[in-house]
Amino acid sequence: MINTILVDDHALFRLGIKSAIMNGHTDICIAGEADCGSALFRLLETVTPDIILLDIALPDMTGIEIARRIRKEYPLIKVLAISAENTADVIQEMLDIGIEGFISKRQGGADEIAQAIRAIMNGFDYFGNDISAIIYKIYVSKKRTAEVTPEFTEREKEIILLCRDGLLSKQIADRLCISSRTVDNHKNNIFRKLGINNTMEMVQYALKHGIVSLE
Repeated sequence: MINTILVDDHALFRLGIKSAIMNGHTDICIAGEADCGSALFRLLETVTPDIILLDIALPDMTGIEIARRIRKEYPLIKVLAISAENTADVIQEMLDIGIEGFISKRQGGADEIAQAIRAIMNGFDYFGNDISAIIYKIYVSKKRTAEVTPEFTEREKEIILLCRDGLLSKQIADRLCISSRTVDNHKNNIFRKLGINNTMEMVQYALKHGIVSLE
């Protein structure tokens, strides 16, 4: 028997999930319910579940805070998030914490929740189709950023910063006590790394990717 605790501040949602799971999935037991974080941690003093079904938006603390605390204080308990709060930022934070699964309330039903519970208890992570799509977008975005953002030396960063301020090569050379030719060599190295050929594009790229700021 898989013992679970259901954490959600909507009584009707808890009732619906509890009824559907206990009537149709005899291998899963709802061993406890909580409507907020403090109620959950009081419950955990007497009940040790295999998995917690956790909403994100709760009245006293967020599901993110709860998941982080569970990881620290109850590392053997698995966490399946079931929430309408499925933005990329929320999903990324929960992934960083190391939860085992995430299902959107907009898409997942009792049967999928049961499927997710079983998968997680068998050692697999489980993410609903819409959550998986968001995770993939996060992965692609990080991959693209890693691919297009080259490494710059400290001297190159100084030159980019001074170009942002509108200084010409001779002025940069005087400021850094180097020759104009050396400045141009650094700029050409930066252009090569970025696949561009002028200072304006270099500054625009640096601003867009946070290499330098507007101030």
